[in-house]
Amino acid sequence: MSKKKKFSLAQKINVLRASVMGANDGILSIAGIVLGVAGASTSNWAILVSGLAGMLAGTVSMTMGEYVSVNSQKDSERQAIDNQKTALKNDYQAEFEFVKNKYIKTGIKPELAHKATTEMMNSDALTTTVRERYSFDPSKFTSPYAAAIASMISFPLGSLLPLISIFVGPQNLHIITTFIAVIIALAITGYLAAVLSKADRVHSVLRNVISGVITMAVTYSIGVLVGFLA
Repeated sequence: MSKKKKFSLAQKINVLRASVMGANDGILSIAGIVLGVAGASTSNWAILVSGLAGMLAGTVSMTMGEYVSVNSQKDSERQAIDNQKTALKNDYQAEFEFVKNKYIKTGIKPELAHKATTEMMNSDALTTTVRERYSFDPSKFTSPYAAAIASMISFPLGSLLPLISIFVGPQNLHIITTFIAVIIALAITGYLAAVLSKADRVHSVLRNVISGVITMAVTYSIGVLVGFLA
């Protein structure tokens, strides 16, 4: 019986990234839709239908987009591997020197760099040169299916927040409750995205929240204008 292949840490992080971004897009997209419709109409049915339609369309779009994006990345990585196979076949020594010199530039002594390069190239020359030239492990491709499924699940889950909050509490407070709920959710997804990408957390949260506030303000204002002119 064959063992089930496990995801590497990098592959798991990529799936988490797709999940966080899918949820973030779901929150922001549907918040814009329901607030825009709420600004133009007081019909709960119109708000609900537009929100559900946006959720369905967004889920399909995000799922296919993630699938295509990761597949494009895999195609580029496969091409890089083919290039390295040819390079190793045509001029092994040049690839050896490239790896060794790269280590020397990091401050490693030439003798130690030569020894380390020799050991790694003898063990797996292709993996070593691909890693050093292109910064990825050829044995650990990201799964487009895993990324697509993560987006397919996370986008509608994120969409539920603004879709539910627009109907919570007294009708005269629906807009305010939605604004508050979305801002809190965007702060959380912004923070998680920063953790996964090792970026500045404060900057990521602020950027996410500000973009969300602008999106909601613009769509709601347009909705109010359309409702006024109708």
